[in-house]
Amino acid sequence: MEITEFVETLRLDGGLLADAAQEAGPDARIPACPEWQMRDLVTHVGQVHRWATGFVTQGLQQPSRPPEAPDLADDELVPWLREGHHHLVLALHSAPQDLAAWTFLPAPSPLAFWARRQAHETSVHRADAQQAVGASLTPLPSAFAADGIDELLTGFHARDRSRIRTDVPRTLRLRATNSPGADWTVHLSDAPPHTVRTAPDTDRPEAGKPADCTIEGPAEELYLALWNRLPWDAMTVTGDESLLRLWQERGGV
Repeated sequence: MEITEFVETLRLDGGLLADAAQEAGPDARIPACPEWQMRDLVTHVGQVHRWATGFVTQGLQQPSRPPEAPDLADDELVPWLREGHHHLVLALHSAPQDLAAWTFLPAPSPLAFWARRQAHETSVHRADAQQAVGASLTPLPSAFAADGIDELLTGFHARDRSRIRTDVPRTLRLRATNSPGADWTVHLSDAPPHTVRTAPDTDRPEAGKPADCTIEGPAEELYLALWNRLPWDAMTVTGDESLLRLWQERGGV
């Protein structure tokens, strides 16, 4: 996907998140994060947006913690969220293509990293906010959802902190049925998972081979299920379902 596409998704989903937060109210519970109320979700996203804006606008080269949230009254939270989201969108729109800044996942460039990461961060939490309202989820483009699956598998769960481990080597195949080429094989062991893209037209030896467990479904539903935001009912699971349960229990980032 192009950087502009990520920024546009960030713009749209940030607005939807704020709208849902306003409608739900600060005391609403977040179904995917039972310990959180809406004020916690809004505070988290507002902090992350401002944190990301700092890397984009200042070209920071070292990691840092998100800024502390101000002590705001409940009726000030959503305007504060909207303000930080607006500044992040503007920062990404105006940033130079050769931006040099710290990142924490592989990406073609720092600008591509921050646009992609903040788009997915915001989309997942937009789903949280809409679920708290009890509203239908705004659909995501299948290409964007497939990209989010890729980021999760080849980025977050390639790191040492991933808890998706098995004592005996196993393979998990994930396939987005409505997104051409969106097919991954995750090699599980007592080391961090190793994911390879295994679309049928690739020359990977794993392509087309059966896995210990295969999970298939539409890209958006698979994306949100992998982030533990939707149940797995819409998925077709073939093979060893214990690997699905492993993900459900340990797949949190």
